[in-house]
Amino acid sequence: MIRAATEGVVGRITLERPEKHNALDQAAMREMAAVLEEWRTRDLRVLVLTGTGRSFCAGAALGDVAGEDWGDNPLTALCDALEEFPAPVVCALNGGVYGGGAELALACDFRVGVTGMKMFVPPAKLGIHYDPAGIGRAVQRLGAQMARRVFLLAETFDADALLAAGFLDYLVEPEALEAKTAELVETVAGLAPMAVQGMKRTILEISRGTLDHAAAQARIAACFASDDHAEGLAAMREKRAPKFTGR
Repeated sequence: MIRAATEGVVGRITLERPEKHNALDQAAMREMAAVLEEWRTRDLRVLVLTGTGRSFCAGAALGDVAGEDWGDNPLTALCDALEEFPAPVVCALNGGVYGGGAELALACDFRVGVTGMKMFVPPAKLGIHYDPAGIGRAVQRLGAQMARRVFLLAETFDADALLAAGFLDYLVEPEALEAKTAELVETVAGLAPMAVQGMKRTILEISRGTLDHAAAQARIAACFASDDHAEGLAAMREKRAPKFTGR
């Protein structure tokens, strides 16, 4: 159901259940979370999450919703793992995003969508209360009023509305998705990883209202003392592209 591979400093996870709009059962959610946990210690600078077929992800498989215990929500755990992943995560939305698939996308750092895609989250139409962690993620990323439209109205949003609301960072034609994703990957992979990953952590903590000031100051000091900082200054003086090592 998922394909995971790394190439150099880039990791890629692809959802491969197109006949079910890439809906995830609990086993697939736990498998993906295990991959993310394994990759945390690898020297990755960027991660790409995408899908196959006409949809990016339809969230939790409906059979699981009705037939499994969701007290310990594996979708929440997976989205937390994506959000906490050290390197930036680019979500390449190859098509529509539904239900928990929207939360999966929101757990990523950047989202590239395609024209013609739509998004809706249907729990209110099914008599389901969405997990508070997922609602909180939507409030943090999109604001409380947009979250009301998503969850309380179960509104359907087209690609232009998603771009305007900030759900999408970039909107491209379907045939340009791969190139735009590659452009973002190249940009992130070429930046100083200690600085990028440290600032990702700081942004996440600020958005949650949990900033550890001492830890943030330690990250700042480590970056100033790093070889990458010296390389960045040297590259600027010499008017060349820097070659960062993450040290």
